[in-house]
Amino acid sequence: MTIYKVGLTGGIGSGKSTAARIFAELGVPVIDTDIIARELVEPGQPALAEIIAAFGEEILNAQGMLDRARLRRLVFANEALKARLEAILHPRILQEMHHRAARLAAPYCILVIPLLVETAQEGAIDRTLVIDVPETIQRHRVKARDQLSDEEIDAILRTQCPRAVRLAAADDVIVNDTDLATLHRQIERCHQKYLSLAS
Repeated sequence: MTIYKVGLTGGIGSGKSTAARIFAELGVPVIDTDIIARELVEPGQPALAEIIAAFGEEILNAQGMLDRARLRRLVFANEALKARLEAILHPRILQEMHHRAARLAAPYCILVIPLLVETAQEGAIDRTLVIDVPETIQRHRVKARDQLSDEEIDAILRTQCPRAVRLAAADDVIVNDTDLATLHRQIERCHQKYLSLAS
């Protein structure tokens, strides 16, 4: 029996990680594509070898690990390089995500896919949950968390689909613009709904 898959997505700073943590606290298995992506580029992994072949040795730090900040700067400035990186990573990430989901024994699982809408992954999941937040709050959170400039935040937001497009793709929306208790309540409602859908 295949497990019911809920894709959790949202723009940068929307609170995807916090939402995923609350689902995990409720006993729901969570598979995070960002974590898979990090594992895929560890030393010795085939994906890292391909990235080095494409971008050169200068993409590594002194310890021989991928310099993620340098890579991010390179690809945000260059569409062709970004497409090249995605061609290396995205198929591997999806394959690993589905492989992990297939091994789970639970009514449903949460798949955290930040670029779910941008990479047209809706067909790979049963339901799309968007964590939504107004752009002013988004910018404030990202600035406080990552110490990025307005220009850097603009560059990241340009790589993500417009809020309206993401909301149009959603089956469920959680608005995360107040406090943790409110977020908890909304997630618990979704949890009950998904348990019933999965059965």
